Amino acid sequence: MSLASRLSLAVLISLSSACSILPKAENADVYRLPAAATTASTAAPVNWSLRINKPITSDALNVPRIAVVPQGNVLSSYKGARWTDPAPALLRNRILDAFQRDGRVPRLSADDSNLQSDFELVGELQAFQSEYTAQGIEVVVRLDARLVDGRSQRTLTSRIFEVRQPQADKSVPAVVAGLGQATDRLTAQLLDWTLNQGNQYRQAKNQ
Repeated sequence: MSLASRLSLAVLISLSSACSILPKAENADVYRLPAAATTASTAAPVNWSLRINKPITSDALNVPRIAVVPQGNVLSSYKGARWTDPAPALLRNRILDAFQRDGRVPRLSADDSNLQSDFELVGELQAFQSEYTAQGIEVVVRLDARLVDGRSQRTLTSRIFEVRQPQADKSVPAVVAGLGQATDRLTAQLLDWTLNQGNQYRQAKNQ
């Protein structure tokens, strides 16, 4: 065998060995939040505009993995399952969809459009996960929300929203469904609060 042939064979063996030790791609089920339950409101629309920003969050939640707290302060994720988008994007889109379905704020935008608005809804996503406790398992969604003046960027008011919902079923599809329900409950509270606060500040400004 010639030197060139021996060298080619060595390279092929080396490449074959390298391929055998590379990690295999994980086959994950990709989940989206279940369809929202928000319905259209019969109330008159407001005369101010709102921009809904994607909330900031920790590195652990700013990923497509589905988070779980199996014990204590340990934050992990379900194997073989992930979201379509990181949790902050999921929540931002859910809130935007709820406002659109409700219809009381017709002049809506999101932070990726960079449009000027009278108010901005910003916040910090502190929990979007399932948690195991002594009583069983529950899903938790917690958002520290702030309503900001769109022009001065001054925080007008803030409130922490938290929904905890017990789960009878520990499977990933059941947890996904539970997080969808918890998100809808939180979004409904956030929607009413934003409308009330926005109307109050708008009236005070016009006086």
